Amino acid sequence: MILDRLEHADIYRPLGERIAAALDYLRQTRFEDLADGRHELDGDRLVAIVQRYRPKPVAEARWEAHRRYIDVQYVVEGCERIGFTLLRHDLPVREPYDPHKDVVFFDATGDLLAVSAGSFAIFTPHDVHAPSLLADSPEATQQVCKVVVKCRIGD
Repeated sequence: MILDRLEHADIYRPLGERIAAALDYLRQTRFEDLADGRHELDGDRLVAIVQRYRPKPVAEARWEAHRRYIDVQYVVEGCERIGFTLLRHDLPVREPYDPHKDVVFFDATGDLLAVSAGSFAIFTPHDVHAPSLLADSPEATQQVCKVVVKCRIGD
């Protein structure tokens, strides 16, 4: 898992062509002009999902992981917390892996990371995460605009 500010994105370009493309897209796009929903950037190899919502209480966290995609989650507006823990063999599965949605849900707990506007987090398949959680800050009641760029692993 990586958590940083978008102005430092160039540091992460060596992580791969798709991650570099995702970070370039996040730097170059005016999201206030983009509708919510799925936007294919390179077929199913690189997909952006624009979301606007009010974060949910930590008690409603859904801990998830993916197998075929790396998530680059960028907060455009507002602030949220994202839960994080490493995938372990003894982590109880709440909902089994769905290959169509590329997600498995776990019964988990972990660290809660504050992700404010201008920050991004990268989650790989061994990173279990719980996005869209209410932040413990003055901005906590605000709506969040977040873009998740899904970077397919492999060809």
